[in-house]
Amino acid sequence: MFERFTKDARDVVTGSVGHSERAGAESVTDEHLLLALLDQEGTRTAFAFTALGIMDRRGSVEDALADARRQAGLSKADTDALAGLGIDVAEIVSRVEETHGAGALQAGVASNKRWSRRRPFGAAAKGTLVQSLRIAAGRGDREIGGEHLLLALTARRGVVAEVLADHGATYEAVERVMYGGGAARGAG
Repeated sequence: MFERFTKDARDVVTGSVGHSERAGAESVTDEHLLLALLDQEGTRTAFAFTALGIMDRRGSVEDALADARRQAGLSKADTDALAGLGIDVAEIVSRVEETHGAGALQAGVASNKRWSRRRPFGAAAKGTLVQSLRIAAGRGDREIGGEHLLLALTARRGVVAEVLADHGATYEAVERVMYGGGAARGAG
């Protein structure tokens, strides 16, 4: 599949590995893919992020991702569902951090071991790459570009899609900015 990636999509994949390594993560996640997309300049995704005001609010996006990481990767929908059961996630996080230190619930942080190879892609990130292929195929595109990766991130459930949506980057909004509207969805 990687041979079908455009240069900008390959740069995203490579950049996501770099973000994962700098974060000390055990694997590459959707968050790392998003951060690598945000690093790009002069691409369709950079245009979409600028048009949707995401570039001006990158700090807010990164803060929202950090908050979710701090809460063991729970999305807002997850914390709302737990609140409906009378479970206060913020209180639990606070108590755990009091006892075990800040960031104690962060999942996927690697131990202090040295890595002899690149970080593997986690299941969700692999799913995003597959979803980007489906979106490209659904649009009739022969190559997978960064725009397909971004659309895949917005189409999938999870923290990254939620953070993007909270910042105005839903699948529909991104598609409208990049393609002008109701083209084939391919997100199914």
